[in-house]
Amino acid sequence: MVEKLRAIAPDFDIVTEKHPPDDLLAHAEVVAGHLTPERFGIAKALRWNQLWTAGADADLPPRAVDSDVVLTTSAGNGAVPLAEHALLLMMMLNRDVPRWMAAQAARRWDRFRHGELAGSTVGIVGMGKAGRDLAVKCRAFHMRVLGLRNHQERSADGVDRMFGPADMTEFAALCDFLVVAAPLTETTRGIIGESVFAVMKPTAFVVNISRGEIVDDAAMLAAVTGGRIAGAGLDAHSEEPLPEDSPWWSLPNVVVTPHNGATTPETVVRAIDIFAENVARYATGRRLLNVVDKKAGYAPG
Repeated sequence: MVEKLRAIAPDFDIVTEKHPPDDLLAHAEVVAGHLTPERFGIAKALRWNQLWTAGADADLPPRAVDSDVVLTTSAGNGAVPLAEHALLLMMMLNRDVPRWMAAQAARRWDRFRHGELAGSTVGIVGMGKAGRDLAVKCRAFHMRVLGLRNHQERSADGVDRMFGPADMTEFAALCDFLVVAAPLTETTRGIIGESVFAVMKPTAFVVNISRGEIVDDAAMLAAVTGGRIAGAGLDAHSEEPLPEDSPWWSLPNVVVTPHNGATTPETVVRAIDIFAENVARYATGRRLLNVVDKKAGYAPG
C-alpha cells in the first residue's frame, strides 16, 4: 500500500506507524486510522482523518465535531459481505438451520416443513451502500423489498416502496424480516424499540448487521422470549464481545455471530482502494469520498 500511495502522491512524506509517537502525530497533516479524543488533541496540524471503518460513531467526540478537520470513512468497503451476511441470517432463521445443525450433531434424521424467502417482505432500515446492495440481492430472491431512510424521496434499485423515519411503525408492521443496516447516530440510537416490536408480525424476524445500540436490547429480548416476534439474527450487539452470561447465546430462535459479517479479505482491499482514491483527490484538491456530516454523524451516500 505504501508504494501505491507514494506513486499517487510523490510529494507527501508517508509514514506507517500503528501507534505514532506524539511528536510525529503533532505534525501530521493526514492520519488514516482511529484517534482517541486525547490523540486528536495532540494532532494540531491535522487537516484530514481517514477511518478504516464504515461508521464514524466511535470517532466523533465534541472536539472533532467542532473542528475544521475533514473526517472520511471507508463506507462501502463491507457492503457486499454485509448484504450476504444479512441473507445468510435470514435463511438460517427462515429454515431453522440451528435445528438441522443440532440434528446433525446428534446424528438424527430430522425432516420438517420450513419457510422460503420468495414472496416474503423484507424491510431494510438504512439505505446506504450495504442496504442498497441487500435490496438488489433480496429482489433476486423474489422478495418484496421495503426501504426506510431519512430522505424518503430518494429511490433505490430493487426497493418497491420507500418510507421515512416518521413511518417506522407502518413500515415495521409490513415486514417478515426487518434488517437493521443504518449507521449509529444520536437519531438512530434505540429506534428499534418497544413500539416497533409491538406492531410486528409474530412470525417476523429482526436481523442486525449494523450497530447493536440501534436496537433496544431489553425490548427485543422481551419480544423474542415472549413470542411477539419469531426470532432474531444478530451480528451486532450492544455490548461486544457478547458476555458469556448473555441470554442471546442460548435462545433457540436466535442466531448470534460475533460482528463478523464483513471480515473478508476483499473488505480490507476495498478500504485501501478508497483511501488511495482519497489520497489522489486530496493531492489534487478535489472533494474526498465518504466525507462525514459531523452533525448528522455519518457519511451520506
